[in-house]
Amino acid sequence: MDFNLSEEHKMIRDAARDFAQTELLPGVIERDEKQHFPKELVKKMGELGFMGVMVDPKYGGSGMDTISYVLIMEELSKIDASASVIVSVNNSLVCYGLETYGTEEQKQKYLTKLATGEFVGAFCLSEPEAGSDATSQRTRAIDKGDHYLINGTKNWITSGGRADVYIVIAQTDRDKGSHGINAFIVEKGTEGFHVGPKEDKLGIRGSDTHTLQFNDVKVPKENRIGVNGSGFRFAMKTLSGGRIGIAAQALGIAQGAYELALKYSKERKAFGTEICNHQAIAFKLADMYTDIEAARLLVMKSATDKDAGNNYDKSSAMAKLYASKVAMEHTVEAVQIHGGNGFVKEYHVERLMRDAKITQIYEGTSEIQKIVISRSILRD
Repeated sequence: MDFNLSEEHKMIRDAARDFAQTELLPGVIERDEKQHFPKELVKKMGELGFMGVMVDPKYGGSGMDTISYVLIMEELSKIDASASVIVSVNNSLVCYGLETYGTEEQKQKYLTKLATGEFVGAFCLSEPEAGSDATSQRTRAIDKGDHYLINGTKNWITSGGRADVYIVIAQTDRDKGSHGINAFIVEKGTEGFHVGPKEDKLGIRGSDTHTLQFNDVKVPKENRIGVNGSGFRFAMKTLSGGRIGIAAQALGIAQGAYELALKYSKERKAFGTEICNHQAIAFKLADMYTDIEAARLLVMKSATDKDAGNNYDKSSAMAKLYASKVAMEHTVEAVQIHGGNGFVKEYHVERLMRDAKITQIYEGTSEIQKIVISRSILRD
């Protein structure tokens, strides 16, 4: 085992860190307050190769490995989790799904634009009654011969109001259960496709989240991804990779909060000395550092499994479960270390605390991760 990053990985990490500090940081508080989608920053991230990190260069991607993706996600998330979740969905769910399961025509038409950031992608699985229970799809796709008609509602869709390409999971044959589900590519502006109002969220407020409505949306047969009935498997395998991205996001949020807390503890004085010299604070920092390092190892293990071609369902679930727990617990501690200032927006930690919570919910709740892990260890 080698726990050291290669020189190439260090360069990728440093490039992402520099972008986060110079481009994301200056307006991050205002974007959070006003719920502004970082349109121009997404374009710049596309130019840097962040929107198609693992996509083959022949489709416009950066051709990097999952470790590189994790490093980029961590650095972006330390500063702005709203920007990083746009990157995560575009990479893990949309680009990966199309490159792995799409036809060559679909890749040429859509993947080449998604990988460069010209297009933004959205992944549409969740519904009012199909969140954690993804098999209970109420959105229907009726086979009409040369096309499908899609009807239904999708909830909590990241980049829902800004995406150009939507991957929509829908039930084609209810009698077949999970084997009657398909995945479809729906383009922005298709007749009958409506975007609802933006959700007013606790955290990741710079990321657009919307409800989507499909009313007799006509989708050509060639826009179905994979063979008939493969949509549920497509969604579950895609989400396994997505968990690595969200685990890296949680890791970045935790690391960002720790770095702010450490810096503040060395500057703030109480009882005649910097507060980092008080054991109560020093022990908090020790716990934060240890837990974050443990989370980092789990995240890197899942990324390594994916790059090696191993089954990463269990390792990605463990990484997301633990990293999201660490993010939630230690952003709270970062606020505590800041005292009253922790409640003030200009110190950033309150935003990181709000952003941390969603990492325990989206792309599979912590409870779902435990189901995945337990089933895996009982099957082994």
